[in-house]
Amino acid sequence: MYDVTALGEVLIDFTPYGTSEGGQALFEQNPGGAPANVLAALERLGQRTAFIGKVGDDMHGQLLKETLESCGVDTRGLVVDPDYFTTLAFVALKNGERSFSFARKPGADTQLRQEEVNTEVLKNTKIFHCGSLSLTDEPARSATFFALKTAKEAGALISYDPNYRALLWKSPQEAMEHMRSVIPYADIMKISDEETALLTGHEDPDEAADALLAQGVSCVLVTLGSQGALMKTEKFRVQEKGKARKAVDTTGAGDAFWGGILSRFAFYSANPKELTEEQGREFVRFANAVAGLCVEKRGGIPAMPDLEAVLKEV
Repeated sequence: MYDVTALGEVLIDFTPYGTSEGGQALFEQNPGGAPANVLAALERLGQRTAFIGKVGDDMHGQLLKETLESCGVDTRGLVVDPDYFTTLAFVALKNGERSFSFARKPGADTQLRQEEVNTEVLKNTKIFHCGSLSLTDEPARSATFFALKTAKEAGALISYDPNYRALLWKSPQEAMEHMRSVIPYADIMKISDEETALLTGHEDPDEAADALLAQGVSCVLVTLGSQGALMKTEKFRVQEKGKARKAVDTTGAGDAFWGGILSRFAFYSANPKELTEEQGREFVRFANAVAGLCVEKRGGIPAMPDLEAVLKEV
């Protein structure tokens, strides 16, 4: 039995690393991709995880497979396909904040087919997690919904983090349509303060959370940047602000936060409908610490902290 299984993109983040002697930008090859980052965080926090997705049969795909395995993530659901190139993301950093350019036309992660999805893994997981980048193109979109239905029918808790990347959609309207289509499946869901209007039509975080709860999501979290995070259920509302940090690289911060939240749900086998306010506050404080430690290091997967480090912070 896995604590968490995630489906979606695993890719290389090429992160700025100074300049060459000739004055040209240098980039560091960092394994990443939101679902993979979440699993790496979970493994470091002591949970058992599995990944479902696709990479190319190339140097980047091999590095990603080895990286996941070195973290402890089960990769039996990772398909290595010689017909496609592993997706790459080039990251621009300014004051620790990042923006992206993608090499994904198409990337291997978009080419996962329904028949390639490992159903045995899905039928043996407490929590199934996905984002929205697997919804941008077929056949991965259909594969995602097949996995959602399979996991939900098997009794898994469904976790959803939309993780909007404008450059990967043809238009905001297309993104809105497909990103919202997963909401009816979700038991627990995270959005950022930049995604509230896109996902719900409400800019205010509280109103956005209420809109998602009204659609059947049991527990909603809204990340609020320097203001921490808000958790809301039908029973309570909590907001916790994390410690002030010197951000080196915010790549993977939201994934680290969500890994922290999912680790608490898995550790306690918590039902989001029965969560107490005290538990909610504990979960958010724990996740804030995971994210805070993550931003103090470079990269996504390499920056995820271990449980010992997090427990010293909470």
